[in-house]
Amino acid sequence: MLDHSELLVVGECVADIVRQPDQEDRVHPGGSPANVAYGLARLGHRATLLTQLGPDPNGRLIRDHLSSAGVTVRTDGAAAPSPSAVVTLDGAGQASYAFDIAWTLAPVTVAPAPGHVHTGSIGAVVEPGSATVLDIVRGARATATVSYDPNVRPALMGDHAAAVARVEECVALSDLVKASDEDLAWLYPGEEPEKVAARWLEGGPAVVLVTRGGDGALAVLPGGRISMEAAPVEVVDTVGAGDAFMSGTLHALAAHGLLGAGARQRLHAVDRDTVTDVLRHAVASAAVTVSRAGANPPDAAELLEALARN
Repeated sequence: MLDHSELLVVGECVADIVRQPDQEDRVHPGGSPANVAYGLARLGHRATLLTQLGPDPNGRLIRDHLSSAGVTVRTDGAAAPSPSAVVTLDGAGQASYAFDIAWTLAPVTVAPAPGHVHTGSIGAVVEPGSATVLDIVRGARATATVSYDPNVRPALMGDHAAAVARVEECVALSDLVKASDEDLAWLYPGEEPEKVAARWLEGGPAVVLVTRGGDGALAVLPGGRISMEAAPVEVVDTVGAGDAFMSGTLHALAAHGLLGAGARQRLHAVDRDTVTDVLRHAVASAAVTVSRAGANPPDAAELLEALARN
């Protein structure tokens, strides 16, 4: 059972097999939703991840990793092999992905209702499991705020038009959306990311956040836009950076009392100073993660240290 004050993340876990020139492969627990849940738990939140994990070594590695931070792991009971991805890093630490993933999340009962639901990535678009994810999100909106990160993986998105339609359906169900400029470039080739964010904003979210790698991030809200530069840091790799940005965002929103259905009206009237503070936390969280290998987000003390440096 999920306590009302808990943050529920719904989506895939992935064993990231990290491959670099002239180095042995390294296996890191990953998957965008799993990384967000892990980051939230590291920051002191009660986080539950609803996902699929097999009884294989990768599944045990991921479960142990999540549990070590305090994440409660729930599954649909399926015994399919745990998903994996070969993550190839170039000389600058930039990641590309090749996936071996099936997503068949079966319908489950989520009770009592959580205070916030986050979803995205493969879990929200790959059938048949994505239908379950969207049913959970729709059912949770009466008691929970919702966040969404498309985290586009072109090799798994299927038909482009259908993928865009599904992403836009998820955007319309969400109170907060975060996307990278690369996500938006694939979804809407040739369009300015800020214009896409503004259009998404009209569809329902209170705020749309756009990450731009080394160029920082911006927030689009009804009162205009807010930009923030990236924190200066020596990049080891970018694995999990966007997920750390997301967990930092939700951490800051929770601190401002802006998560939960009772806070929805205030979230949709959020002021620029609050959004600026949320961006500061998100950018700092991502900076800590890119400064070390793998999807390794900060704990609360490390985030405070990063904020004090920048």
